[in-house]
Amino acid sequence: MPIFFHFLMLSVGVIILLFAGDILVRGSASLARKWGVPPLIIGLTVVALGTSAPELVVSVGAVLNGAPGLAIGNIVGSNIANMLLVLSIPAIILPITTTAPGTRRNVMFALTASIILVLLSYDGQIYFWQGVMLFGLIIIYLLYLFTQARAGMAVAADIRELADVEHMEGLPKRASTVAAFIMIGIIGLPLGGHLVGSNGVVIAELMNVSDAIIGLTIVAIGTSLPELATSVIAALRRHDELAVGNAFGSNIFNVFAVGGASAMAGTLTVPASFLQYDLWVMIGAGVLLGGFAFARIKIGRFAGVLLLLGYVAYLVGLMVREGVL
Repeated sequence: MPIFFHFLMLSVGVIILLFAGDILVRGSASLARKWGVPPLIIGLTVVALGTSAPELVVSVGAVLNGAPGLAIGNIVGSNIANMLLVLSIPAIILPITTTAPGTRRNVMFALTASIILVLLSYDGQIYFWQGVMLFGLIIIYLLYLFTQARAGMAVAADIRELADVEHMEGLPKRASTVAAFIMIGIIGLPLGGHLVGSNGVVIAELMNVSDAIIGLTIVAIGTSLPELATSVIAALRRHDELAVGNAFGSNIFNVFAVGGASAMAGTLTVPASFLQYDLWVMIGAGVLLGGFAFARIKIGRFAGVLLLLGYVAYLVGLMVREGVL
């Protein structure tokens, strides 16, 4: 098959992932409401984890299909995209506020998660027991947010939005529709993950690049589309304060939940180039944007353009490194 066909199938897989993830979240949230589960619990579990479903399914599926490089590439690449791409476009639309309650705490959690990932990557592999530790940390993080919310304290912006299930649009009401939503999501997620993973590996082989590069670029951008859409819509609706929390919150889930589940599925091999370049771009982008949050400075349009150009420069650097350009 020509490489165009595999790009097409990978794109179809990303679309299926996004659709299945969204519809599974809506079906599960509706079911939880019917069972009388408080909206806050739904937001901190079903919705929060559901929005990370594309990254989770792709990365775990890649490990199971013998492409651990694609898995770690998806995690690191998605985190870089969240910082430089997901925040740049909303900032160009509307300057992003960084003073929302909980933003600085969320930034610290995200930077801590990134540092933990770097430390675990130093010997070139992330093992099963380390995956258990990472997944345990996402559970601790969710429990912490829940106890903070129950105590009446400020909750990170992204989790406040996720917890607002009462205002989520498009929740099914009939029992048969709820069941159909959940089944479509359950079937669609692994199908989309398989299309992305298998075609990503083939594209890497045809382009003579590593599967990790495909994970850092095409797959990472594709699986970051939900976060990008959420941030753009938040900016258009003048809720720009949600964008920063959404991006940093997604990074926390990517490292702890997606990284943990992927390492438990099989040992993750971290390419040496990640320790020389990609992981440090991830840390640097987080520190840069964390600086805006701690200084309480808005991310304006000029900064948004620079972030976008920085992401383009990063992608070009990857292509040059791999000999594609």
